[in-house]
Amino acid sequence: MGCIFCKIISKQIPAKIIQETSHSIAFLDAFPLVKGHTLIIPKNHHMKIQDLNHEENSDLFSLVHKVLSKVDKLTGSTLVAVHNGKDAGQEVPHVHVHLVPRAQGDSAGPIHTMFKTIKFSDSEIEEIYNKLK
Repeated sequence: MGCIFCKIISKQIPAKIIQETSHSIAFLDAFPLVKGHTLIIPKNHHMKIQDLNHEENSDLFSLVHKVLSKVDKLTGSTLVAVHNGKDAGQEVPHVHVHLVPRAQGDSAGPIHTMFKTIKFSDSEIEEIYNKLK
């Protein structure tokens, strides 16, 4: 398989592995945004979170929780991000959770700075609310 994350899992490509479980692995990002930028991935190849079975999902986010405590000690604040699909910005089509240490003045902003401000009507909000509930 051509997936770079699958190659890391199978040890074909070296990585700075932080922690590993039966279903997940955490390692330093090879192209970090900041010092300590960490990725946590399931060992089985899945493109989206909803493709994980219950056990894989629980294991992945349990490892996120454990490693997050370590990463958060670097700066005191951490961005937790998942790009769930290509249109959401996912560059490698394998589920991965980014843990990015954040610090005041690091030039990155809150999520609302990533998008243009759009005003939705009450009826549009009601329509989407009914679809999601």
